[in-house]
Amino acid sequence: MASNPVDPLAISADLVAAVDLGSNSFRMLVAQVVNTPSGTQLRPIDTLRETVRLAAGLTENKLLGNDAYQRGLIAVRRFGERIRGFDPVNVRAVATNTLRVAKNAQQFVEDAQEALGFPIEVIAGVEEARLIYIGAAHEVQAIQGNRLVVDIGGGSTEFIIGKGYEPKLMESLYIGCVSHSLRFFPKGNIDAHAFKEAELAARREIQVISGSYLKSGWKQVIGSSGTARALAELIASNNFNGQSDGLTMGRVNGASGLITREGLKNLKKHLLKYEHVNQVELIGLKDDRRAVWPGGLAIMLAAFDELGIEEMEVTDAALRSGVLYDLLGRSQHHDMRYVTVEQFMQRYAVDREQASRVGKLAADFLQQLPKPESESRADNVALLQWAANLHEIGLSISHNGYHKHSAYIAGNADMPGFSKNDQARLAALLIGHTGKLGKLANNHGFEDWRMLFCLRLAQVLCRGRNDTSIPKVKVSEHDGSYLVSLSKEWAAEHPLTEFSLLKEAAEWERVGRSYQVSFK
Repeated sequence: MASNPVDPLAISADLVAAVDLGSNSFRMLVAQVVNTPSGTQLRPIDTLRETVRLAAGLTENKLLGNDAYQRGLIAVRRFGERIRGFDPVNVRAVATNTLRVAKNAQQFVEDAQEALGFPIEVIAGVEEARLIYIGAAHEVQAIQGNRLVVDIGGGSTEFIIGKGYEPKLMESLYIGCVSHSLRFFPKGNIDAHAFKEAELAARREIQVISGSYLKSGWKQVIGSSGTARALAELIASNNFNGQSDGLTMGRVNGASGLITREGLKNLKKHLLKYEHVNQVELIGLKDDRRAVWPGGLAIMLAAFDELGIEEMEVTDAALRSGVLYDLLGRSQHHDMRYVTVEQFMQRYAVDREQASRVGKLAADFLQQLPKPESESRADNVALLQWAANLHEIGLSISHNGYHKHSAYIAGNADMPGFSKNDQARLAALLIGHTGKLGKLANNHGFEDWRMLFCLRLAQVLCRGRNDTSIPKVKVSEHDGSYLVSLSKEWAAEHPLTEFSLLKEAAEWERVGRSYQVSFK
């Protein structure tokens, strides 16, 4: 293996890198290891992706063809430049299904190692499943009970059931979006019969594991990999879920990270209107996915049917994240969202006393309100506190319209542990915590009005940024009508706050929501 000359620029010792030589794409993730009082997290610094289609380059004799071989080496060589000078202990490169089955895989790996400058491991399917789960578990919200992770790759699909950060059941099946598309839609031709055959073939594979998986059960389903993300984006962009997409603010889109059974069926129905993949017209369909997404769709439909899945959350985390966490050799047995919020507070120099003040007051108001049966009070209190902790991060950009900046950051930043839906809810609270309510009033997908009421009221009362000026306040809510009660004497001594409360009530009334302030 050739030694790459060290870049004259010093390489930070806290940078780590993962390289994933997948069957469809080669990917690399460079991250910074960030230590916070709440734990350690990986902050993505750089990502690279090359569509190599290694699986499509396999001949009938299971040999990697020259074109795919060279595409792979070119991509790896580019990756090598990016991580030149990294300490080998901080880099891990893995190869998956195509290089598990290719007869000339060893030669390719040797050449790829020369190009990358670091060792490359061809990992087994089960090991791939384990690493995928670790990556997903660290990047999605913590739950009580089991979660199912499904990762449809180019040449294989991994199914993992785990609890917390520990995988329990792991399987890797030889069905992938590239191999399945080549098998059933070899020239890009599409018809109902071929698609049915593709679904049935995938179902037969999944049937082998479905019994034990259904017996184990799960409370959450996560889709990782490019296939899941691509399907979720197509469903959301074309409104195939049959619901409003909510806030349209970059990644702040409650539907963009969700795959539903209805969405998949509508996507299939649309696909079968065409005779060839090149004819398909869909908002958000990327050229590098065009040839392989029908196979991925067939596999996903089969997974939903065989395992009785109704909806699936999608995460950007996958094998690469798992490789890095495994590389670090530590497990983070806590809710990553707390770590992420803590890190954001550090990054944006949040006034912690004010954040705590607003958060405690907002939580107190929520506790005064009746709890609907459908509400998870603990989850909402946590979300309120996170919103309070982050509501002023936009001040790092500008005081003018800072709430818009706060919402944009929360909606578009990489926030490990937060689902896209979490981010959408958080961003909505941030953009609505002050100022006009019109944007949220016109967003039919927004449902957190009670929490917004609590957060806005707390923000108004904490304007003085000290504890001594906060009065005793009682709040109540009935059929969407809010009542705020406080001392007449206190209000007379604090005319600015009195004015702000009356202005707040007028703003809620302006969007058709009853809001009264009582001074007794």
